[in-house]
Order: sequence, then C-alpha cells, then structure tokens
Amino acid sequence: MATEAAVRRRWLVAGATLPLIAAAVSLVLMRAPATDAPAPVDLTAIAATETAAAPEGLDDGPDSVEVTVQRDDTLDQIFRSVGIDLGTLAELRSRPEVRKALDVLRPGDSITLTHANGVLQSLNRQISDTLTLSVSRAGDGYAVNYIENPLETEVVGHRARIESSLFEAGQKAGMSSRTIMTLANQIFGFDIDFALDIREGDEFGVLYEQKFQDGHYVSDGRVLAAEFTNQGKTHRAVWFESKDGEVQGYFTPDGKGMRKAFLRAPLDFTRVSSGFNLRRLHPILGIVRAHKGTDYAAPTGTPIWAAGSGRVVFAGRKGGYGNVVVIDHGKGVQTVYGHMSRFANSLRVGRGVGQGDTIGYVGMTGAATGPHLHYEYRVNDVPKNPATIPMPRTEIPSKYLPEFRSQAEVALAKLELTSGADRGERLASR
Repeated sequence: MATEAAVRRRWLVAGATLPLIAAAVSLVLMRAPATDAPAPVDLTAIAATETAAAPEGLDDGPDSVEVTVQRDDTLDQIFRSVGIDLGTLAELRSRPEVRKALDVLRPGDSITLTHANGVLQSLNRQISDTLTLSVSRAGDGYAVNYIENPLETEVVGHRARIESSLFEAGQKAGMSSRTIMTLANQIFGFDIDFALDIREGDEFGVLYEQKFQDGHYVSDGRVLAAEFTNQGKTHRAVWFESKDGEVQGYFTPDGKGMRKAFLRAPLDFTRVSSGFNLRRLHPILGIVRAHKGTDYAAPTGTPIWAAGSGRVVFAGRKGGYGNVVVIDHGKGVQTVYGHMSRFANSLRVGRGVGQGDTIGYVGMTGAATGPHLHYEYRVNDVPKNPATIPMPRTEIPSKYLPEFRSQAEVALAKLELTSGADRGERLASR
C-alpha cells in the first residue's frame, strides 16, 4: 500500500519530467515539414525520454498500520493480517519483558506496526495511560523501550438538575458515563433506587478528579465528594483512604459507610421491567403469580455482580429461571440471579464470592420475554423486596475519625464551591 509520502514522490517525479516532455515535443515539431496539417508527435520518443528521466530504485518505503484490537484477536492473527513474518513475533515473545506486554490484549487497544516487505521495523503499543511499549529494529535484532508519559490530575466540580434522566443531566454538566455510574452504583445506590425513586427537579453535585496528558483530557478519575438531593432529602458522601491503607471507601460526613451488606441492584441496568409484586399477572402464563424478585432490563451480556459476599450454593439450569445462580450469605440470607446467558468462567459451586464480583451475564434463558436479570432476596427462604429492606452500615473505626474528619472537611468545602447547574469549576490541582 503506497504511503502518502510515496504518493508525493510520484507527483514530484511527474512534475520533473514535464519539461523533458515539452522539450521532446518541441523538437519533433521543429523538424516537421511546414504544412497546414498538424505535425505528428512521436509518443514513443516521449515515453522513452520519461522513462530515462525517472530516478532509479524508487519504492514506497515501509508501511505503517494502526490496528484496533477486536474481541478474541490474537497477535498471531494481527501479524498475519498485516503481512508480517511470524518469526519476528516468536523472537519478541522469547523476551520475558516483552511477552507479557504483548500477549495481554484488550478490545479497543491500539497497536501501531511499521514493516517493509514483511519485516517488522517498529511496534508501538500503549499498555496503560502512562506507559507505552516501543519496539524498533536495531541491526539483526530489536531494541525494546518503555516510554513513560505521566498524567496530570486536576480536581473539578459540577452540579446538575435532573429534567428527564440522571444520565442526561450528568452528561449535559460535563460528566463522563463512568462518573455518573460511580455516583449511582458505588456511592448512593445503597440509599436511592435510581430506577424508581428519581424525580424531575432532583439535584446533585460531584467533586472528582480529571486526568490529563500533555494538556489533553484522558479520563475522569476518582469521585472525591458528592451530594444528591432526592425528593427533598439530601445525601452526602466523601471518599476516605487512611494513610496506612487499612480503611478506604465512601462514607457519610459523620463517618458511616455508604456501602452496605448488599447492593440494591447487582448490575448496570437500563430500567426495572418488573418490580417485586406478590400478585403480579404473569406476562407469559397470563395468570396471577407472585413475582418474588425484581427484574432489571439490560442488554444481553451485561455483567451481573454478587449483591453481597457469600458462597455459591447453586449454579445451573432450573426451570423458568433458566441459567440461575444462588448465593448463601449466612444468617439465613440468600440471593438468586436468573435468566443468565452464561456464567462467569471462575464461578464454581462451593466457591466464595465478594460483593461486586462478576458471577454471570444478562440473558433471557428460561421463561423470559426479553434480556433481563431476575433478582431475588430471601431471608429464611421467604422472599423480601430488595428495594425496601433495611441494610446495616459499617462505620469508620474511632482511631481513624480525626484523620477522616480533616479530609472530609476539605472535600466538602470544595464541593460547596461548585455552583450553577451544567457548569463545572476547576478547583485545584493534585
């Protein structure tokens, strides 16, 4: 494939030959007999002149290709598709410091390859936001370098007012989807049901980090403080990490943990398609049958998390539940996850799981009219509504309270400085 540089060289060659062509045409015309008929032009002589004028050894040079990694791609496949000798890949993999950086591919990763006639000249692969692997040909082998490009972190604050949805308000205010999901799932999701409780006019404010590289925005970072006013009640939270690393998480201003024993919703869902209802009309059977859980509609393949820490006591096919997982959390509490498309690779009966671990993926196996998760919360085998059952909080140990209060006061003061819906303020650098 000709490169842009090669195309420019061709134009230069063509431009350089034009005077020679014109001279040849003039010479033929000067020697033609003086008649009224047009003088013949010897195109063979012109072609010969053009060929003689072209520089020898002109080629297109190395080809450079940027490859975006797709799901299930391997380096072997990528090298074959580009036309690079697989022996080079084997040579690079023989070096332990390179093999690990090359073989772990993630969908969306970008790899830039430069080669000449199938021989690799250079390879650049961004390993993380701050580190790039650079491989370049050096004599009969390859030189390997890791290029560090550190990130700059700034603290910004945004406030927004909900008119139609949380996502629309957050994105309009300049927040990324990641920050909005952190707000909903990790911080306030234990106290607010974001599918059923959100109202027009609810307001929220967020203080969070933004990462930049060489002056260009890279991504949102950690949320440092947030508040959410839902139906007139304001909830506040701050991030705290003790100096010794023993305590970390989101806490209320008085030191009570935002995280509770169980998640209200164990996945990123689009809507509640059916709530807890002991007298629901079944959508398939057409009869009144108790709906002992909550159905969360989400695209097939959406990760499903363990709502709390526990032990897997069942994972398999079970009637209308389809592919279902049951987790025992002790003290008579069990959670049930139905209609999965598939289970997580690491899931095993008898194996322990932590809150937030992926246990499977949304599907529509069993008696389901569309992809969703059927989620149940049982106490001594009696179904309870997970949206309303009280959940105990954890608290910061007393010896960490002075350290917590000093951090919380600063974060909440900065949060208070944010003002004006849909507008963010750069508050500080870190």
